[in-house]
Amino acid sequence: MGLMSESIINSKQSRDRLGTLMKAVAIRLQKVIADAGITSRRKAENLILEGRVAVNGTIVTELGVKVDPNEDVVHVNDEPLDVNRKEKIYLILNKPRGIMTTVNDPEGRQTVMDLVQDVTERIYPVGRLDYLSEGLLLMTNDGEFANNIIHPRGNVTKVYEVKVFGAVTPEILKKLRAGIQSEVGFLKPKNVRIIKQLRSKTWIEFRLGDGKNREIRRLCEACGLTVDKLKRLTIGGLTVEGIKPGSYRTLSKKQILNLIGMDDSGQMIKEYDYQSTKKSINLRIKGPQPCTAADDHAFSKFRRETYFATIKELDEKKVRLAEEERQKMFADKEEKHQKRQLKKKLRQKKKSDQKGGVHAEIIKW
Repeated sequence: MGLMSESIINSKQSRDRLGTLMKAVAIRLQKVIADAGITSRRKAENLILEGRVAVNGTIVTELGVKVDPNEDVVHVNDEPLDVNRKEKIYLILNKPRGIMTTVNDPEGRQTVMDLVQDVTERIYPVGRLDYLSEGLLLMTNDGEFANNIIHPRGNVTKVYEVKVFGAVTPEILKKLRAGIQSEVGFLKPKNVRIIKQLRSKTWIEFRLGDGKNREIRRLCEACGLTVDKLKRLTIGGLTVEGIKPGSYRTLSKKQILNLIGMDDSGQMIKEYDYQSTKKSINLRIKGPQPCTAADDHAFSKFRRETYFATIKELDEKKVRLAEEERQKMFADKEEKHQKRQLKKKLRQKKKSDQKGGVHAEIIKW
């Protein structure tokens, strides 16, 4: 039986020990866990509340406990914590689409950890990019750094490129720029512009300040749009450009903070305005492309909640059509073969009939 299952805080002695821990030392338990590179401070708090952390053999389930990293023994998920970890890792990953942004996936899907297996230190992703999104993702084992990036003191402009189904009209663009009221608050991007028109899809650039959870997808769906691809390009002045999908680049903490425009405490000290090389498309001059409008309900089957079912259906249809085509080709070949065989038999019969109709034969001596 593991340490976590054997140790339960249910005695006066355990409560007294917790009280002593809270008074005697100066470092909060969640900060010690984050500094050891296990996870971010916010997620470390969840680990504590879930009863997955023990101090000196006693499970801790309340926040506020403080420990002395040099004296106290901390376990997370029955594993001892290396509180003396020194080397900090900071890297920028270009996350591909179809990869989970998590350390472990219960369903066994590929995660971002599979892309950084050559990193010897234990690191974890900072923030999230959902399964169908791609682009810039920070990874580190510095909990304080991760917390400052996720919860900066000031807005950090993030730039995204989003491909939606259909043609974006001036009316749709106006709605996107105006913002919408959602269950997570009012969502309004700092800037929205059209950067490319395809035959039946449109690329849009979004610039966000707050960056609430799934903000772009919520905004697009509220305006009737269906996202096909979503890529995060920048966080402040930090960009993923030049990094191939599935690859990463290692930088120092100072380099990353300088590029984002942030100091060590998470305070924004400079605002970067990312200069894209892609020109804006003026819909008033060029107009939307001649295809179905982007807010047509027919595209909704490609949304996140039905995406996999739709893709599976399309794949099955593709296989079925390919099989039907193969069968048709085989049938055509068989038909041609039968026709050739019939012609051959007719020729043979004709020769036989001609030979059987001869009444005299001249023989030379």
